[in-house]
Amino acid sequence: MAGILRAMKKLLTLLLALAAGVAAAQPAHPVILVSLDGFRPDYLERGVTPNLNRLAAGGVRAVAMRPSFPSITFPNHYTLVTGLRPDHHGIVDNTMIDKAISDKRFTLSNAEAVADHRWWDQGEPVWVTAERNGIRTGTMFWPGSEAAIHGVRPTVAPKFDGKLPAAERVDTLLSWLDRPADQRFGFMTLYFDDVDHAGHEFGPAAPQTTEAVALVDQAIGRLLDGLASRHLDANLVIVSDHGMAAVNHERVLPLYQMLPKGSYEDVTNGPYAGINPSSPEQADKLAAALMQPHAHLQCWRKEEIPARLAYGHNARVPAFLCLADPGWSIVFSDKSAAKVKGGKHGYDNVAPDMAATFIAAGPAFKPGVVLPEFDNVDVYPLLMRLLDVAPLPSDGDITPLLPALGQ
Repeated sequence: MAGILRAMKKLLTLLLALAAGVAAAQPAHPVILVSLDGFRPDYLERGVTPNLNRLAAGGVRAVAMRPSFPSITFPNHYTLVTGLRPDHHGIVDNTMIDKAISDKRFTLSNAEAVADHRWWDQGEPVWVTAERNGIRTGTMFWPGSEAAIHGVRPTVAPKFDGKLPAAERVDTLLSWLDRPADQRFGFMTLYFDDVDHAGHEFGPAAPQTTEAVALVDQAIGRLLDGLASRHLDANLVIVSDHGMAAVNHERVLPLYQMLPKGSYEDVTNGPYAGINPSSPEQADKLAAALMQPHAHLQCWRKEEIPARLAYGHNARVPAFLCLADPGWSIVFSDKSAAKVKGGKHGYDNVAPDMAATFIAAGPAFKPGVVLPEFDNVDVYPLLMRLLDVAPLPSDGDITPLLPALGQ
């Protein structure tokens, strides 16, 4: 009954605002969702994160947060803002094929595909629902924010610029909060990729990765100082999309040597591989080769992927999935094998090295709460609760996060 009354109150507020010719009220406290790409929970123990540790101690942190499979960037960022598993929201990989949309592959570097709403329309992210409820939103980078999903984009959404320094990203977001009160944003995102880049290049244990961890912590400090100087009490939700595992060229799985020549199409590879038969006639031959026992590797037909991975029903998932043991890399050429170094992610989402980070602080949260591990789909209903907007049906459940919320 309380939920129905809240929904009726929200609808009445929106109708009155529309009748008055003005936008609906923004949340009392702005909500800022921050992504620290590739940030493992144990990075907080390196002695270089005073700002994040202070937030965690004075607010809420999780022992760990489980990413969804596959434990890679685009699928998990879209999961965080939709509450849907990749199999349900359609961003099943960083690289995808969908002939119903285009003959070209979806890739992170394909600007045309990234901005094409058809890849994203199987889900509805927080900013779309918020905008439809009269809440202004701004995304300082987030996968999906460059597309008009269901015809809606954030009020402000700069095109991704990987060269923009972390400090400038923070300052851009803070500038949005300098607008007149009737033009400020209720929901914002902020994205840092420094730790992920360092982890890939040098590995999770490298000093360069620790330096990147320190850099993003300084950016968080800059954000906190900027909010304090503006006397703004925001609800901060700080997450990562996945962790990172060390790899090297001695732990490679040359899958191309195990398969009949000309029998397959390599859609994606690395910690896991998505493979299609080159033609319908090659499917059985390819299946027979993949289903053989392989050291450090498991392969399944799409329809036989273990249920615990919650993956394989979406049309964009390739016909076969092969998953390497953590630390091993699937390659399809000698050249690729020689380049394996540093770190990778994409392994089984329950692997400890794939664990993600969760920290939250602000007026909505109790101080000093440590949550047990939970699934990243649960972040979405939390964000909607903070915005006081009814969540759409999703795979998430706010229950594991309720102990963190104040009255």
